Amino acid sequence: MSQQALTPDTAARRLALRLAVATLGQWTDRARRAAAQRPPDRVRRHTEAFAAADPARRSPQAVPVADAARKPAHAARHSAGDRPAEATGRGRPADGARRPSAHAGSASSAPPTVSVEHPGDPGIPVLARLVAAMGDAEAAAVAARAAAVWARDAGRGPGHRGLFDGGLAGTLVGLRQCAVLHPALHPVADRLRDRLLDHPSRPFAGGEAEPPPGRPRGAPERYGSVTFPDYDLILGPSGVLLALTADGHEARGTPGEAESGPAAYAAYVASAARLAALCDGAELPGLRTHYPAHPVLGWLHGRINTGMGHGVAGVTAALTAAVRQVGPRPELAAALRNTSRWLMKESFDDARDIRTWTGCGLDGQARPPGAHARQAWCYGTPGVSWALWDAADALGDPVGAAWAAAAFRTLADGYHEGFHLFGDHPGDRLGLCHGAAGVLAVADAMRRHGRLPAAAALRERLLGHFVAQEEELWALAGERCGLLGGAGGALAAVLTATGGNRGWLPCAGLR
Repeated sequence: MSQQALTPDTAARRLALRLAVATLGQWTDRARRAAAQRPPDRVRRHTEAFAAADPARRSPQAVPVADAARKPAHAARHSAGDRPAEATGRGRPADGARRPSAHAGSASSAPPTVSVEHPGDPGIPVLARLVAAMGDAEAAAVAARAAAVWARDAGRGPGHRGLFDGGLAGTLVGLRQCAVLHPALHPVADRLRDRLLDHPSRPFAGGEAEPPPGRPRGAPERYGSVTFPDYDLILGPSGVLLALTADGHEARGTPGEAESGPAAYAAYVASAARLAALCDGAELPGLRTHYPAHPVLGWLHGRINTGMGHGVAGVTAALTAAVRQVGPRPELAAALRNTSRWLMKESFDDARDIRTWTGCGLDGQARPPGAHARQAWCYGTPGVSWALWDAADALGDPVGAAWAAAAFRTLADGYHEGFHLFGDHPGDRLGLCHGAAGVLAVADAMRRHGRLPAAAALRERLLGHFVAQEEELWALAGERCGLLGGAGGALAAVLTATGGNRGWLPCAGLR
């Protein structure tokens, strides 16, 4: 059957599965070559921990990955690319990328590679699990090898607690995905989960005699002067909550008291309460950021970020996930209503009649003129409208859900691939964070849970877009395989939208 005769779902799934198998094989070869070049002492320390997952590298001893959690966390790097761009141009696709065969995996057929992912990035494990379930026996074997090689390096990242940029919460997600293919990794993931639950990212300041002006008694110590690790999805407690939520959807999960025990359940509830304490006011004073004279983030100092990755939408997604897990406790429901109402108040219609948001709150200023080019998971209408819809759905608020659905419809009506998908790198145009994969994942969630015809139409358009971008997808696979900015996330979004397992989606604030 020719590809022209296939449905959009079938054509996209076949292409994504073929590219995913080739990507996993290529990544495995590259990772093994990199491991062979490391000093022997470093190889020994990190391979023994996960040798049980790879039959070719078994060892009689094992060192738990939880040991990695005892390393002191340090500030993660932040890329200027996370700032929402208002550019209208679009970079050229990479030239010279070769198409892989149905079961390609040899690095000899790949374009030049430059690895930018941290070892704990969950992109490869998420993709491996999808391929193992959706492909044939040969594809499943490629996926199992990739998962085993990834697991041997888990814990080598920066050591902070966050979900992305090499954080331990992302490592937990990756280990649990790998454990579906290699069950011996479940106890390792359990120990890392327990470590994350044991240590909050920022303590309450309830022991002080009198809090400083502007901070309510008992609020987190950085209330009103937060940095990303204090609250957000990428580096902070919102992402940790979402990782624990994703973990709870697996067979050996976290949040449910019956499955994980009262101590783990109480720790999850306490983590959610700490995040809610930053959102106790209608104007969200606790979420104002502190980046004085920062060379990249100075634009955000003293303001409130709106986005999914670093802003209120991500906090809203995490609080929504917590409400779904533990019920609408008063402090969680109040915080969720505050974040939702604040986001609705900060919205405006751009020149394309899309109901949207800038990168941070307007603080009474006039809306920016023109069309808002960044419409993605990270910033703009896709991520924010989903966060609002899901929050309203969790709280049983039909008025709020209808408002968010109407905002998403304006996106579906005004979305243009040539205008809204831009950037100099294929990851900017195709990735989960900035590109088409994130919009696809949101549209698919809105179609599935919100039953929006406009979401179904946008989803079908974007599946067709991915089929047309085969060369660029393969070029991306040669450079980046991470979940947010690489081929791992892009291909996972296509496979998930066309019938794949949805258990990883809480990592993106979706379901």
